[in-house]
Amino acid sequence: MPLSPQTRADLASALEEAAREAGEIARGWFREGDKTTARVWNKAGGSPVTEADVSVDAFLKVRLSQILPEAGWLSEETRDDPARLDRRLVWIVDPIDGTRAFLNGIPDWSVAIALLVDGAPTLGVVHAPAREGFYEAQAGAGARLNGTPIATGVREALAGANVAGPKPMVDALARRSGPFGAVTKVPSLALRIARVASGEHDLALVTANARDWDLAAADLVLAEAGGTLSDPTGVAPVYNRPEPVHGVLVAASRALHPRLVEAMTSDDTDTRRPAAAG
Repeated sequence: MPLSPQTRADLASALEEAAREAGEIARGWFREGDKTTARVWNKAGGSPVTEADVSVDAFLKVRLSQILPEAGWLSEETRDDPARLDRRLVWIVDPIDGTRAFLNGIPDWSVAIALLVDGAPTLGVVHAPAREGFYEAQAGAGARLNGTPIATGVREALAGANVAGPKPMVDALARRSGPFGAVTKVPSLALRIARVASGEHDLALVTANARDWDLAAADLVLAEAGGTLSDPTGVAPVYNRPEPVHGVLVAASRALHPRLVEAMTSDDTDTRRPAAAG
């Protein structure tokens, strides 16, 4: 059974408090325009992690488990527990999404948290402390940025659109859709998608190998703001699978999304080439 409206509202309030506190923990190590003061090391595969990531993860594991002791857990910085696959409720957490940006003093990083109910994001927060941006959503109740309701843009043409994504993907898409307007690469995937929800970007592109924790919270924020996240053929992401890994993804308003899918599927080369998530 879905959560009752009152239970969901209570959980949303508790989640907001936890996310904001997590953001303050991370900010203690962040130095805009300079290297982080946190210790940094590389995980298997070469991706960086800092003591800030680990500290925020540990805080959220304790706090969110207190809020919902029965919920499963999936986080970038915690060893995966397959028990989550049998849970109706699952927390999906990226303690710092955009770690490379964080450690290099670039403010486009976020704390991303989603609560899945029966596999579907039901609560979501993308908190960008260094940008003073707090995106939040409840399923069926809309999305907000810093307490104000948000909605995607109304553009219906790809040509001239503002896009966030890695340059090779943007260039490949532009060859089939016409030139874009402003092009930005936002290091935090969650923040990249959330900015489509608020209308700052018209669309966002994500290369293969993103994980549930990069996407679930922003997916809900986007959906509640009138947008769609999907693979290039229009199929929505599925969360809480044994391997929480995704292929190429695209995000846009519901008006623009069909045009984006059409352009992405017009050529099977370039945009679907495997790469590190970005």
